[in-house]
Amino acid sequence: MNRLISQPADVLDPETIAEARTALPQSEPPPANDLGFALPEPARMKVPRAISIVLLLSAIAGAAFFARWFPQHRAKLALAAEVSSQKDSLLRVQVVRPKLKASTQALVLPGSVQPLQETTIYPRASGYVRKWYFDIGDRVKTGDELTVIDTPEIDQQLKQARAQLAQAQASLLQAKANSAFSKADLKRFERLAPDGIASQQELDKGRAQAEVDAANVSVAQANIDAQQANVERLTQLKSYTRVLAPFDGIVTARTIEIGSLVIAGNGSPLFKVTATDPVRVFVQVPQGLAPSVKSAMSALVHIREYPQRNFDGSIARTAGALDSTTRTMNTEVRVPNPKGELLTGMYAEVSLNLSIPHKVYEIPATALFNDAAGPRVAVVTNDDSIHLAPVVIERDSGPTIEIANGLDGSERIVKLTSAELTESRKVSIAGE
Repeated sequence: MNRLISQPADVLDPETIAEARTALPQSEPPPANDLGFALPEPARMKVPRAISIVLLLSAIAGAAFFARWFPQHRAKLALAAEVSSQKDSLLRVQVVRPKLKASTQALVLPGSVQPLQETTIYPRASGYVRKWYFDIGDRVKTGDELTVIDTPEIDQQLKQARAQLAQAQASLLQAKANSAFSKADLKRFERLAPDGIASQQELDKGRAQAEVDAANVSVAQANIDAQQANVERLTQLKSYTRVLAPFDGIVTARTIEIGSLVIAGNGSPLFKVTATDPVRVFVQVPQGLAPSVKSAMSALVHIREYPQRNFDGSIARTAGALDSTTRTMNTEVRVPNPKGELLTGMYAEVSLNLSIPHKVYEIPATALFNDAAGPRVAVVTNDDSIHLAPVVIERDSGPTIEIANGLDGSERIVKLTSAELTESRKVSIAGE
């Protein structure tokens, strides 16, 4: 059963609301800062109360500042007093004496095994290879025939030169005969001319002819000498068809075959021969020890391929000057190699015992003081004050430092340096 629910009396219908809005007067929108209600009048603080508040805040701020500043000031005064007392007190240090190093020094230098002699053999005469007798790895003696070269052109030139020499010799005989005849004819004219049988013109002509024939003899003789020299040149060139070993050694390269055409000069290499007994090992000695290197000094050569062996050698010669780039001196060490165990090109290490040309002292690495003024050590003088002495370092081995200059061995050196060690500061030595 449906019942009609009556509308409450206090609810207006939409038409009534619209008529009411139309009847209201139009007004400007409120400003943006309008709160929508009126603020009450601010209360006014009385003057005595404001002063009391200000004084209270000042007292609180002063108490806070004093509570913070007083401990800091007291700590600063304590620190200053401690620093002042430390300055006035003596610093205790430990000292050591410089240790004199041995007068000799073992030096190990890298080197390279080189042959005593090595040469590439080229043909002196052009021709064809008839035969070769040695191959790579073969040992040869001085004068051994390595190969033979056929030289047909040189053979023909030699025959021609010999024929020209014979022709020149025949010309000399002819010139001598003409000269003898001219001299005899001149003598006849010289006997007949005073008697008027021969004219003076015939005498002059005979004298001139004798001189010409004598000169022809000289020309023929010079021609013989020239032809003889040409024959000797070709004969010597012919001897180069037999290529010989220049020294005892081993053949390390062969670049020809039978029938190969070779041209005189350095364009067609034939063999490479190397002398390997003894061998040479070149090392670079640094400047500091270069003056100590002398000829005939012993040296030990170590090769990696022979770990249990050392090869005895000796210094053969030195360059006598330092390389301007590396400041080292080239030194040659010769090592006997009768069995050919050392191959050319091997890497080697050479051990030398060289005398040090100056005294070297050893100090702990902790005693070195290095700053903008350079390397120095703190020396305790006789009046127990610090003196920072400059030094020259020879070598840094890690735990110790070798000093080349600046010490004489009598100094008392502070073992452990620090920034507190200043010039002329008084110290006390621990243990005294």
